[in-house]
Amino acid sequence: MFGTGEKRRRRPSSTPTPTTRQLFMERFALDEQATDGWSCSYTDALTPLRTIKHNDLFLVCDALGNVPGSCRTTSMGLFCADTRYLSRLEMRLNGEPPVLLSGSADAGFAAAMLLTNGSQNALKPDTIGIRRHIVLYGALFESIELTNYAVTPAEATLSLSFGSDFADLFEVRGFHRGKRGEFLRTKGALPADTLILAYRGRDGSVMEGRIQFAHPPDRLTDHTAEWTFILKAHQRVEMQYRMLLLLNGESASFTPPPATFEQARATAHSEQQGWRTGITQISSDNDLFDQALERSTRDLFLLRLTMPEGRSLAAGVPWFSTLFGRDALITASQTLLLDPTIARETLKLLAHFQGKQDNPWRDEQPGKILHEVRRGELARCREVPHTPYYGTIDATPLWLMLLAEYYAWTADIALLREMWPHALAAMGWIDRVCAGQTGPLAGYLAYSRQSERGLANQGWKDSDDCIVHADGRLATGPIALCEVQGYVYAGKMRLAQLAPLFGEEEHAKTWYQQAQRLKERFNEDFWLDEQDYCALALDGSGLPVDGIASNPGHCLHTGIFTREHRREVAERLTAPDLFSGWGIRTLHSLSPAFNPIGYHTGSVWPHDNSLIALGLRSVGAVPQMLEIGSVLFEVAQSQPSFRLPELFCGFTRSEYDTLLASYPVACSPQAWAAGSLFQILQAMVNLVPDAPGNCLRIIEPILPTWLSHLEFKNLRVGTSVLDLRFETSGSATSCRVANKRGNLRVIVEA
Repeated sequence: MFGTGEKRRRRPSSTPTPTTRQLFMERFALDEQATDGWSCSYTDALTPLRTIKHNDLFLVCDALGNVPGSCRTTSMGLFCADTRYLSRLEMRLNGEPPVLLSGSADAGFAAAMLLTNGSQNALKPDTIGIRRHIVLYGALFESIELTNYAVTPAEATLSLSFGSDFADLFEVRGFHRGKRGEFLRTKGALPADTLILAYRGRDGSVMEGRIQFAHPPDRLTDHTAEWTFILKAHQRVEMQYRMLLLLNGESASFTPPPATFEQARATAHSEQQGWRTGITQISSDNDLFDQALERSTRDLFLLRLTMPEGRSLAAGVPWFSTLFGRDALITASQTLLLDPTIARETLKLLAHFQGKQDNPWRDEQPGKILHEVRRGELARCREVPHTPYYGTIDATPLWLMLLAEYYAWTADIALLREMWPHALAAMGWIDRVCAGQTGPLAGYLAYSRQSERGLANQGWKDSDDCIVHADGRLATGPIALCEVQGYVYAGKMRLAQLAPLFGEEEHAKTWYQQAQRLKERFNEDFWLDEQDYCALALDGSGLPVDGIASNPGHCLHTGIFTREHRREVAERLTAPDLFSGWGIRTLHSLSPAFNPIGYHTGSVWPHDNSLIALGLRSVGAVPQMLEIGSVLFEVAQSQPSFRLPELFCGFTRSEYDTLLASYPVACSPQAWAAGSLFQILQAMVNLVPDAPGNCLRIIEPILPTWLSHLEFKNLRVGTSVLDLRFETSGSATSCRVANKRGNLRVIVEA
C-alpha cells in the first residue's frame, strides 16, 4: 500500500552534513506562518486520556483518539526522540466531532474507538458507525472505517486535521527558550497522497512528519485532508494512512516502520505475545488481583525501550519515556522473578553509558552510572546536560546490587565476567567520592550539584524541597542520604562474595571491612535517639536531617541496621503520621513541610512502599508487610484499568473514606509502579535463589487473607524452569513444586 518499509539506519550525527542540509533545503523553505511565539506549561487538563506506546514512540490522545489543536500546553501529542511530532490530530464527520460509544487502549501499542455521528449535522444522529484504530510501530498508523446503518444512502465527509509544534519534551514540561528553530514548508507540489510537516532546529537538524494516505484525499488544504463518501445502506468504506517520523531524512524511531497498518498491528501483537510466553506466568484465585497483575505485565512490555546501544525499560509516559538509571535498576530488581532478562539488558546498557571522564556540565565522573538520557533538540543544542546526564547518587550502588541479585537468580557467569571491569569502576567511583568528603561526612557517599542545569537533590526524591529538617528547613549540601549508605553497604557485602570468583581475594577482604566500618558509623551518626528513628540524611555540616520520612525503610533490606534499630524503624514506618491508610507517605504528616499533594513531601509512591515491604519482610515484620501489600492491591483495584499510579496524594484514608486522590501529573504507565506488585509477591513468597549453588530456598511463605491460592509457572532459576503452587490452610501457607525442568534443589522452610 505504501511501498516497502525503510531499512533501519545508524542514527545520524546531531548536525547534518552539508550534502544532507542541501538536500533538505531543496525540498523545504522557511514557513513564515508557523513561527509564532508560544510557551508551554506543565499542567494537563482534567480530560480522560488514552496512552499508547511502542518502543521509543508514544501517543497521548483524548478518548476519541484526537489530539486537539489547543493541546500545546498539555502532554498530548505524538512523541519520538523527546520531540512532539504531532500536536494536532482531529477527526471530524461532516464538520463535527464524533460521539464516543466505547474505546480501549488495553493492547498498549494500539487504541480502538467505536464512535458515531452526533445530532449537530445534516445526518440523523447515530447513522454512521465509525471504527477508529491507531497503532504505533516505528510510525503512526491509523485505520478508519465508516458504515452507514441507515436504510437509505447517506453523504459523509470525513476530515483529518494535522499539525505539529515540534516541541522538545522539556518545553512541553515548561522549559522556556529564548529562541526556537524554524518551521518549514515544502517547495513545489507534493503527491496527492502525501502531507508533510517540517521544522529545522537550532542545531540544523530537520524534523519531519510525513503523512502518506492509502486513499488520496478529495481535498487537501491547510494541513486538513477531506474525503466525501456517498454510502449506500449498510455500505462500509475504509481509509488508512501512516505518519513517518523523520530526523534528517531518516527514521527518528529505532524501530523500522512497516508498510501497512495491518503489518504494524500484526508485528506488534506478535512481539507482545512472544515476550509473554517467555516470562513467568502468575495466577491466583482472586480475579481482581490477577487483573492488576495482568495490567502491570502489559505495562512492563509497553515500557520496553530499544536503543542502538541496547535495551531496557523507559521510566514512564509521558514525561520520562527514556532511559533512567535509577528507575531502570529498581524496576529490573522488582521483576527478577518475572523476567531476569530485563535485569541483564539493563546492566549491559547502563554499563555501556558508564561515566568515562570528569565533566561538571553533565555531573559525570569515571565509573558513575547515568541518571537520564535525552535525544531532543535541547539536548542536541547542549541547552540541557542530558547527553547523558549523570546527576544521581544512588544509581551506581544500585547497579552493583542488581549485578549480584541477577547472578543469584541466573548463575550467568559470562555476564558477570563481562561486567566485572564495570563493577570495579563503579566501586572505584564510590570510594573516590567517599574519600573526597571532609569532616563528619568523610567516608559517606554524598552529593552536591556540579552542573548549573543539574538537579539540586540527586536521590530518588529529587525535587528541590524534599530533604527537610524536622522544623521544615531545607537541608544544605553536600547531602548523604540514609538509603544510599545502605546501598553502598549492600553493594560492598555482595561484591565481596563474588570477588573470589575472579581471584580478587584482596578486594573481597577490603570491601567486607569497609562495609562493616560503614555499618558501625552509620548506626551511630544517623540514629535519632529522641525519635527512635533513622535520620533522612546528614547535611553539609554533618548534622542529621531529622525530618521523619520513608527513606529509612529502603535501608531495611540492605542489612545496614543493627538488630535493635531495624525493629524500631519497622515499627515507626506504620505509625499514623507516616502511614496514610493507603500506604506510607514520603514525609510524615506532622512536619511543617508536609503537603499531601507534594511530589516528595507527603505523597505516596507504590514503588517506595514495595521496597519498604521487602525490607519489612527481611526483618520479620510480616504483618506490616502484608498490610502494605494489601493496600497497594486496593489502590490498583480503585483505578479504572487496574494500573498502579506512579504516585498519589497522601491524604489520610479515614478522613475521606474510600477516596483515593490521584496526582495531577503522574506518569501512566510508570515502570517501578508496574514492578511494585511483583516485588510485593516476592516479599510474600520469600524466594531466595542461589542459582550458582543450584538451589532455591522458599522461606516461610505467607499469603494474605484475600489470597488462598497462588501459582507460578515457567519460573526460571539458573538453567531450571519450575512451577510452584502456594496454598493456605487456616493461617498456614504451603508450597509445593508442581513441575520442574532441570536439577534445581528446592527447599521449602516453613
